[in-house]
Amino acid sequence: MILTEKLLKVLSSPHVSEKTSNSMQQYNTVVVKVGKYVTKLEIKLAIEKIFQVRVYKINTLIIKGKRKRQKNKVCKRMDWKKAYVILQSGQNLEFLGHSK
Repeated sequence: MILTEKLLKVLSSPHVSEKTSNSMQQYNTVVVKVGKYVTKLEIKLAIEKIFQVRVYKINTLIIKGKRKRQKNKVCKRMDWKKAYVILQSGQNLEFLGHSK
């Protein structure tokens, strides 16, 4: 029970952009926002358990928050982590209405 609750908290949201849509179609890759201190193994377990697909490889990177001005002060947005999840060949994920 504790393990499944933790796996549900690993994935925050899908990252949608033109680049991720192209990589989803060409390379069978899904891009998601995850918690900042989540490991690749936890991401793999969460994807495989929630969506019932096989994961081939995961690449992660931390996106640094932008500096923004609000009136007289400069604020910094939070850093966040992005994961590129490459699925095994023959596996597809109907994610946000995209499918092969």
